Amino acid sequence: MSRSKNKTVPTDHSVDQFLAAVQPEKRAEDAQALNTLFRSVTGFAPVMWGTSIVGYGRYHYRYHSGREGDFLATGFSPRKAAMSIYIMPGYADFGGILSRLGKHRIGKSCLYVNKLADIDLDVLSELIRAGLDDLERRWPIEPT
Repeated sequence: MSRSKNKTVPTDHSVDQFLAAVQPEKRAEDAQALNTLFRSVTGFAPVMWGTSIVGYGRYHYRYHSGREGDFLATGFSPRKAAMSIYIMPGYADFGGILSRLGKHRIGKSCLYVNKLADIDLDVLSELIRAGLDDLERRWPIEPT
């Protein structure tokens, strides 16, 4: 079994305080809107993961290599350059939804959006739900 630990872990830091401190003001407004959307779609209360990720739900994974751990099921981070939206375990199978989302960039498990006005929030809700459904087929999701 792998002995390395995840660097990003849940903390007891206040989500409300974190979101209130986001700058500039427009990014803070978008972060508050995402918090509302994620709460609605997931039904989970938000928890801070590390110093800058707001997560909803968690799952325990165990790979064939023996590595195992806990990680957020979905969430976001209001980064300086763009909003980072996390769909676990990734966006590979969501091309149809992503094609309707609006202006964005993607990484393996990270969606980058400059501002929420660039995307369709109904489509983002669909994407979050699809990501959770996909994740739950692999590992059970627990509330945080």
